[in-house]
Amino acid sequence: MMILAYAESWPIRGKFTISRGSKTSAEVIVVECHKNGQKIGWGEAVPYNHYGESIAQSLQQIEKIKDKIQNRLTRAELISLMPQGAARNAIDCALWDLESKEKNMPVWRLAGLPEPKPMITAYTISYKSSIEMGQDAAMHAHRPLLKIKLSKEDDLERIENVHKNAPNSKIIVDANEAWTLEILERLAPKLTDLNVVLIEQPLPADQDNDLIGKAFQVPLCADESCRKIEDLTDLAKKYQYINIKLDKTGGLTHAIDFVKEAQRLNLKIMIGCMVATSLSMAPSMLLGAYADFIDLDGPLLLEKDRENAIYFDHSLMYPSAIWG
Repeated sequence: MMILAYAESWPIRGKFTISRGSKTSAEVIVVECHKNGQKIGWGEAVPYNHYGESIAQSLQQIEKIKDKIQNRLTRAELISLMPQGAARNAIDCALWDLESKEKNMPVWRLAGLPEPKPMITAYTISYKSSIEMGQDAAMHAHRPLLKIKLSKEDDLERIENVHKNAPNSKIIVDANEAWTLEILERLAPKLTDLNVVLIEQPLPADQDNDLIGKAFQVPLCADESCRKIEDLTDLAKKYQYINIKLDKTGGLTHAIDFVKEAQRLNLKIMIGCMVATSLSMAPSMLLGAYADFIDLDGPLLLEKDRENAIYFDHSLMYPSAIWG
């Protein structure tokens, strides 16, 4: 077997902005498993600078264990050899896809997961002025679930404008660590009347101990705070949900372990993504049956997607033959 690893850039429609900055393209890495001259397994991941990752570093990580992968490294061995992150995710997903093709069996069945069904994804409105976010909400008012990126003390006006222009949509607000406890305590009581159903990562991950013993009108979801499976016991004291992303868990294999541990701790689940193509979303969709919220709209934010892409009927996404 031969392994190829390379980077790709996928233009974003317009600009994607969160509290930490903006970007106009999705920078991904792809791992391909070739056998007898044919590609039979592949996976995609997004190195995230906020976690100290880069495209170059991720490709170097893959190069270091390339020989082991080509000698049929197992997924369990992969977890012991590499840290969590994008590089391991791309390899892990490629190995799942490889096994699926070799055994002529879908990954969901190989992994003992429920057969994937069509599911509703959130649609993300990136951070802009209150007026602009209201205009974007009006364009997507037909979608049942909107996720809005926030960042400032005056975010209430943004939420109000989104709700005003999409009154029938449920809303997830995501501060990406930009709020303080004071902002959260001030805004939370006002959000249920604005159809907000979830607050994602309001405080910086290193300050979320301030949430212990606190109760809010809207449930909280850990994203940047949710990195290692060993942390879930502590997170259960602060949050009601965790956001599981394969780029954080380092692949589908370890993400399944996250699901099981979250269930043991009575933590509810959101399945999330980075901005990427359908190749990144397809493995995550296999965990959809365990989640109350799905946030896999990455391809909807791109100028174009891959061939055999996931089909989106507005916010309803259908399983695809692109992977697994």
